[in-house]
Amino acid sequence: MNVNEHDGQHEQAGDGAQVSTGTPNDKAQVPDAAIPELVIISGMSGAGRSTAAKCLEDLGWFVVDNLPPALIPTMVELGARSQGNVARIAVVVDVRGRRFFDNLRESLADLEAKNVTRRIVFLESSDEALVRRFESVRRPHPLQGDGRIVDGIAAERELLRELRGDADLVIDTSSLNVHELRAKMDAQFAGEEEPELRATVMSFGYKYGLPVDADLVVDCRFLPNPHWVPELRPFTGLNEEVSGYVFNQPGAKEFLDRYTELLQLIATGYRREGKRYVTIAVGCTGGKHRSVAMSEKLAARLAAEGVETVVVHRDMGRE
Repeated sequence: MNVNEHDGQHEQAGDGAQVSTGTPNDKAQVPDAAIPELVIISGMSGAGRSTAAKCLEDLGWFVVDNLPPALIPTMVELGARSQGNVARIAVVVDVRGRRFFDNLRESLADLEAKNVTRRIVFLESSDEALVRRFESVRRPHPLQGDGRIVDGIAAERELLRELRGDADLVIDTSSLNVHELRAKMDAQFAGEEEPELRATVMSFGYKYGLPVDADLVVDCRFLPNPHWVPELRPFTGLNEEVSGYVFNQPGAKEFLDRYTELLQLIATGYRREGKRYVTIAVGCTGGKHRSVAMSEKLAARLAAEGVETVVVHRDMGRE
């Protein structure tokens, strides 16, 4: 598999980050410089905490799910020592016991003493909405024990009552769908700029199968195949002569123009619906000539329109 990056591409942090902690009595020392912005996401189970966290992740936040509250200052310290690589941290806190809540209060007091800017986002829903959601997925409420779902909801609501009072932002998701919740999070955290859309343009060969992660599929087999031109056969669509051959064929340039225009319309709708990533699969018979040339041109067009774009040639070199 070959990967090329076009203008506007983004870098992704690598795996394998390690978190070291001291004894329970140690206090994380947060450097004055480069203290990251911190958002704590909490609220009722089933109210949309995971959706809110995913939205922040798509906006470029470093998201940690279900971090024990006592480790929040340590996470902020590590972010401050990352030399600006981790400027915004979101922590999803699942407070299911009194001790966890006490640890959270201690951590918040510790951060306040160190002048760390933090916001608490609290997600809630009506009892009726929460019962409906738990029943739809056929799962018990985490606090219901041997009781009913409503018993678990009541226990959790009482446990979180004080935290809700401290929240900087309370979002009632009772009547919201996933897209509407994402829109509310975008309005709070995306700023005035339109949320970015990141595209992967992937060439492939039909004889090797469709890409399973494709959102959109383009078939370039309507164009003459350079494979049957002996002097072009050894090369790929990255070769200028092969690309020139492909785009000198009737309909090739017109197709590129029209499909780029269509993608602009689709991209607008994706942004409106909260979709941040799209994979566009461009196929030909073997994934060597036509699809490679078309993918390169299409990715360049998208990058020129401000879409962060990466090109992947899945099957080039497989023959």
